[in-house]
Amino acid sequence: MTAPMELTDADYARAEAMLGPYRARRVPGAAVTPQWFADGTRFWYRIGSRFLVVDPGEGTRRDAFDHDRLAAALSVAAGTAVAADDLPFTAIDPEVPGSEPDVVRFSALDATWEWSDRAGTCVRVDEPQPGISEVPSPDRAWIAFRRDGDIWVRSRDGEQEFALTDDAAPHHGYGFLPEPLNSGMMMRALGVDPLIVHWSPDSTRLLVPKIDQRDLPEQVLVESAPAGGGRPVAHHIRYPMPGDEAQSTLTWVVLDVAARSVVTQQDDPEPLLHPGALMTAWWFGEKGDAVHLVHRSRDVRTLELRRLDPSTGEITTLISETGETRVDPTPELGETPMVHVLETGEVLWWSQRDGWGHLYLYSPDGVAEQVTRGQWLVRRVLWVDEERRQVWFLANGLVDDDPYVRQICRVGLDGSGFTRLTDDALDHDAVSPPEGGYLVDRASDVATPPQSVVRGGDGQVVVELEAPDTGALEALGWAPPERFRTTAADGRTPIYGLLWKPHGFDPARRYPVIDCIYPGPQIHRSSPAFDTVIPGEAEAFAALGFAVVTVDGRGTPGRSKAFHDASWGALDDAGALVDHVAAIRELGLRHPWLDTERVGITGHSGGGFATGRAMVAHPETYKVGVASAGNHDIGWYVPMWIEWYHGTVDDEARRALSTPALAANLQGKLLLIQGELDDNVLPFHALRLVDALIEADKDVDLLIIPGVEHALLGRRHYATRRTWDYFVRHLHGSEPPSHRLAPFPPPSLGG
Repeated sequence: MTAPMELTDADYARAEAMLGPYRARRVPGAAVTPQWFADGTRFWYRIGSRFLVVDPGEGTRRDAFDHDRLAAALSVAAGTAVAADDLPFTAIDPEVPGSEPDVVRFSALDATWEWSDRAGTCVRVDEPQPGISEVPSPDRAWIAFRRDGDIWVRSRDGEQEFALTDDAAPHHGYGFLPEPLNSGMMMRALGVDPLIVHWSPDSTRLLVPKIDQRDLPEQVLVESAPAGGGRPVAHHIRYPMPGDEAQSTLTWVVLDVAARSVVTQQDDPEPLLHPGALMTAWWFGEKGDAVHLVHRSRDVRTLELRRLDPSTGEITTLISETGETRVDPTPELGETPMVHVLETGEVLWWSQRDGWGHLYLYSPDGVAEQVTRGQWLVRRVLWVDEERRQVWFLANGLVDDDPYVRQICRVGLDGSGFTRLTDDALDHDAVSPPEGGYLVDRASDVATPPQSVVRGGDGQVVVELEAPDTGALEALGWAPPERFRTTAADGRTPIYGLLWKPHGFDPARRYPVIDCIYPGPQIHRSSPAFDTVIPGEAEAFAALGFAVVTVDGRGTPGRSKAFHDASWGALDDAGALVDHVAAIRELGLRHPWLDTERVGITGHSGGGFATGRAMVAHPETYKVGVASAGNHDIGWYVPMWIEWYHGTVDDEARRALSTPALAANLQGKLLLIQGELDDNVLPFHALRLVDALIEADKDVDLLIIPGVEHALLGRRHYATRRTWDYFVRHLHGSEPPSHRLAPFPPPSLGG
């Protein structure tokens, strides 16, 4: 029998260094996020505190400005020392209207500044700047903002300011995210109030969603320890449940800045179950001759492309596709729909109608011809060249030994000339500017950080960007995970995942296993790329002496339609928990150092639900669980989840999906972590499970964190440390060290 592993403060410190907020600093250059200039011919990106500009046409990559001179000039102008390798920028605009190309405007030290690289001058700018919840027009002449629920605009110089709407009412206004989809408590913690508007290309009109949630039932969250003390504070939120007739509704309106007119869509308001609907609308043509909308029926079994006439509000349906289960516009929820309307009136449309995700070209009169075909799927459309009649895209499933690896491909719109522009084992995460012309390719695998280059239309490299290595991570004990393939619980379907060895691995020891779970079914968990969905989480557990697995079971996206549809009507299996169990058992047979008698599981949100479910549905496998913000009684969660991914909303479905109903099965150690002000997964989910466990006379541990929302912002470090401690005590069988984690740093600007 393996002796208990005793951990030290140094072990916890190394684990802390693995976490996402710190890990990225040890692989500088791993995250190249291009920001396109207005015409798309150039872009800029940030690595640490360094800003670079790339011109693919000239094949150049250079500093966006002289960082040393700017730091020196800003130090003098602001009266405080600024270092070139630690520029305190909170926002940057390298394309200032009306200024020379070398001028950069940025926010730093609670002010706005302009730097001229040619003149070497840094001056403070008093012109009103767009706030974090404001949206400038494409020509920068106007800034849209919301006031008391109505849409206003002001001129760039601040001399004009007026309202474009005047009929907003409580819970019925413009450009906001509906509750509970907006995680309003998170926005409050971040100090932002998102504004959803779409400017027309010519900067004359705004497309704005008008949201109505007046008839929705209320829920109340109690803030027990408000800042400054005093009485508890009640927060009232609008929160519909699955099957409720009353839901948030969406109506599109077009606002004309010059005419100050309002045009409302002529159709009835549509139910709004997910905020993605607010992002799947776009202007068409250089002047905005039309608006295109991707519309999903409430049961998501019908997907439509609609055209809105911005002058009249008339809506015309261009394409309609219906299925027996979900009809998705992309493989994963939240991605930009793969719909491209051509100037010819043709439409490039993504569909799974043949069992795989492929492209179809619709003629103006609605006749569809298949463009791509085969037992693989189009993962993302990158660029459509209407003159050459070609489309560039990412494809999954072209690499024989891993269906999730993405490759860059090109094909004619008539289906001819299919070409793989990359043909290797790396996962290619590419993007292109809206105008196309080139690709920014970030290629990696689980051991290789993204190697970033610019590619031309034929796949040739035209600019080398970044080629980071893992030396700094390896110095801390990091090693890449193993990408594995096992067999699902059905005995025939191959499934994939990742396995991390513990730091300081000794094959003579036997190590407990932690399943880091997020079940989908709207995303997949185990990427073949360098970073997983939550970078550093698994690596931190490995630093604490655990073997760690992530698994993509049946019912998750990224493969065939049938593979994804395994979750339809089966949310109770939480992304095929049976497949997780089968994978862990098979890995245990392959690797004697895996102690499959000591298996833990942890996850957040949907992962919290899966954790709780695993502990009561598979107690013979999972002995210790930490479930954070889990929607344990999912039949009473936000309507989208069950209505879109389970398909049936009735009492029988709610009983089948209820983890509290299985509470008597609990055998292991379970810790529930819940934010008091979670307006996404309401606290009753954790408390209902606790109540059922008490009724069954089962022991459970509960941590309620006052004052925090779904993401546990400000207290995430505490929840992380308590999670580590729980597994150290109950899987390692030892007392955790005294090390305390520092509060996580806030998100930084850029990549």
